[in-house]
Amino acid sequence: MTQTTNLDIEREQREHFAACVGRIASRQCRDAFTELFEFFAPRLKSYMRRLGADDQEAEELAQEVMVTVWRKADQYDRSKASVSTWIFRIARNRRIDAHRRNNKPALEPDEPMLQPAPAEQPDDGLNRLQHEEIVRRELATLPEEQLILLQAAFYDGLSHTEIAKAFNLPLGTVKSRIRLAFNRLRGQLEAES
Repeated sequence: MTQTTNLDIEREQREHFAACVGRIASRQCRDAFTELFEFFAPRLKSYMRRLGADDQEAEELAQEVMVTVWRKADQYDRSKASVSTWIFRIARNRRIDAHRRNNKPALEPDEPMLQPAPAEQPDDGLNRLQHEEIVRRELATLPEEQLILLQAAFYDGLSHTEIAKAFNLPLGTVKSRIRLAFNRLRGQLEAES
């Protein structure tokens, strides 16, 4: 007569929960979800309270976690974690997100960053237009090998490493060509200012 150990029971429970998640993922099985919900929701609430949530927040977070389990059941990988580990990792992340949301400082209406930019002065606008014209004119005179790299950096927002890969050039060459182009533009702006 073989005796069932706690480890055997835990292993069977782990396999059963993994099968439930599998049925949710493949067939959206409500019975499997109900079973997981009844087992994990009270434990999640308790876990959330231990992490500092009040009763109402703990209830809401537990429900959010279980909704996530329903929606993302297809992302569960039993080779990486048990169902309980996966669910409690989701819960931990939800609690962190909630904590961040709740601890954001209130926005002040007088916050300078929220104020519209001041109207541009006529002289400033004229100077900006003159600088833009100089830059456009000088861009047209750059060697093509510098111009395309400068455009990739400033218009396309690529890093030097990304440009080097895209144009199959050594990183040092990319940096040198961009620096030469940039210095030429700066020199021309300074000369005409």
